Amino acid sequence: MHLVDEVIRDRLRSDVALVSQISQHIIQSGGKRLRPSLLLIMCGAIGHTNPHRHTLAAAVEFIHTATLLHDDVVDESTMRRGKDTANELFGNAASVLVGDFLYSRAFQIMVDAGNMRVMQVLSDATNVIAEGEVLQLMNMHDAQLSRADYLHVIQSKTAKLFEASTRLAAVLGACDHATETSCAEYGEALGTAFQIIDDVLDYEGDTQELGKNLGDDLREGKLTLPVICTLEHVRGADRDLIVHAIENGDLSQLGRVNKLIHQHGGLSQAREIAHQEAKRAIASISALPDNPHTQALNALGQSLLLRRS
Repeated sequence: MHLVDEVIRDRLRSDVALVSQISQHIIQSGGKRLRPSLLLIMCGAIGHTNPHRHTLAAAVEFIHTATLLHDDVVDESTMRRGKDTANELFGNAASVLVGDFLYSRAFQIMVDAGNMRVMQVLSDATNVIAEGEVLQLMNMHDAQLSRADYLHVIQSKTAKLFEASTRLAAVLGACDHATETSCAEYGEALGTAFQIIDDVLDYEGDTQELGKNLGDDLREGKLTLPVICTLEHVRGADRDLIVHAIENGDLSQLGRVNKLIHQHGGLSQAREIAHQEAKRAIASISALPDNPHTQALNALGQSLLLRRS
């Protein structure tokens, strides 16, 4: 990861001062670097050391960072990772344009790899992520959203880049189709579990630990899995209260909504679904060689369920 960070610092350089300033702000604001880490660990699990793995890990982080810049503008977010968002500090226009810079810089890095399959995987992922973001926008304030609809959105906007990261390891290693499929399924399942837990934490996390404002999903009118599970059980005035809060982005009832989600098992049910996805991730790589990297991937699937930030 030190080598990946060197690539990131080098490729963030720009003659335009504001581009560098905003890029540095978001890249250095304490992100987990989970997606590039997954690419590197999966490379170790399948036993190859392609020299392009560090630059492509940086490209993955650039794509992820670009989506964050754009997301925060769309969601009107003011805090991420415990700090002011770029749009809060520099304005919406600058955030969107620097997000575009990071997307294009990621594609420059892909070209350097000289591998059309790499280009296909990351360009397809970027396209699916954009579709997922639009789907989520269309679903805002829709209290009738189903579990299937919710999963489709998060598997597009979040899990797809996880999947691309782990698939790229197999592509760089010139693995057979079955191995590539296993690597990709691990990333997709892990990314799905990751987003479900993220949505759980919006109703049970701690603002300081989480690094964002609790209740943001409700304010934005996002119907996430804990609320969907709750609506499947709650009736009458309590159901009307939750529906009203989602349809109007009404944070004034956050405390009551939160209480209902806890009472009707919305959080525990969502966590159980995340647990099943984590188990699917672990099962998908059962045929990979048993080595410290594979063991780390298994441990990551387990530890994800204990996440609190």
